[in-house]
Amino acid sequence: MAVKRPVVAAAAVIALSLGGAACGGPTDQDGADGRAEAAAARSGYPVKIENCGTSQVFEKAPKRVVVMNGASVAEVSTLLALGLGDRIVANQQSYGTSEVPGRAEAIKKLPTGGIKQNEAFDIPRESMIGLRPDLVLSTTSYGFDAKNGFATRDELQNVGARTYISPQGCHDENSKLTIEDSYGLLRDMGRIFQVSDRAEKIIAASRKHIAAVSSKVSGKKKPQVTMLFTNMSMGSNDFSSVVANGIYNDILGKAGAVNAFASASKTSFADLSKEKVAATVVDALVIIAYNDPNPAAYAEKLFKEFPQWSAAKNHMYVTLSDSIYLSPDNDLAVERIAKKLHPDAF
Repeated sequence: MAVKRPVVAAAAVIALSLGGAACGGPTDQDGADGRAEAAAARSGYPVKIENCGTSQVFEKAPKRVVVMNGASVAEVSTLLALGLGDRIVANQQSYGTSEVPGRAEAIKKLPTGGIKQNEAFDIPRESMIGLRPDLVLSTTSYGFDAKNGFATRDELQNVGARTYISPQGCHDENSKLTIEDSYGLLRDMGRIFQVSDRAEKIIAASRKHIAAVSSKVSGKKKPQVTMLFTNMSMGSNDFSSVVANGIYNDILGKAGAVNAFASASKTSFADLSKEKVAATVVDALVIIAYNDPNPAAYAEKLFKEFPQWSAAKNHMYVTLSDSIYLSPDNDLAVERIAKKLHPDAF
């Protein structure tokens, strides 16, 4: 027979039941959720990166990184500088030389994924998907354009891969790059892989080095420098690989120099005739080597072609490779140029 309970007693039972629930099973679940959230907070994940119009959310550090070519070594060099070479499953970047001792050799030892590059000299769509990446790095938006035969950012997202376009590369144009963008790349990789302490140490050391060099050349007359790639054609004129804008000018400025052709184009490179080059005052050359084992030979060739330059008369040139671009090592380029142009300051 059912027994009727007083209203007060029933209320007390309900209260006790609710109290028990608060201390029992559901609370254990809440505690587990709370502990999981606390653990995630301690790990630093998730990490959200706003990148060229997309939000890339990382729940954990990537373990299968693919580095696209992009005629760059900025991305692979940044990963190596941060001690993340073991995360790379396929790297397409290489200059064959570097201002950093051992860097070129370290890049050469990285896996390539056995990829056969497409006509755009990079990883074709199907090959990219087959690599099963969890992070793909591209220098510019060009590397994710379907028209170029590449996997798009959406396609890679659908197979579980995050994507990253390096600073100022959203519109496939890097004429506005500065040394700060090199630091931006370091910081983003530091956050994604939770090695921000390493990134900040590299940045702080670079800033200190550049400031020390710049202070030595401060107030000195700034030579007019022509910076160009060795034996490379990018346009229709005799000199189409002459640097006009970008990170190069930031480096030159901090080294106590100016770009002789900074106003020749609004883009990164100027496409110049031989007559235009001959008529310009050139106090020094900066020769950029891209897979060229003997860039000095190109400087000598130009000196014979333009003997009227003061650069030719004084045999004034510097050869550089990876430190002159977006790079964790821009301070080396600043120092090398400054020491050549202002030797009395050191």
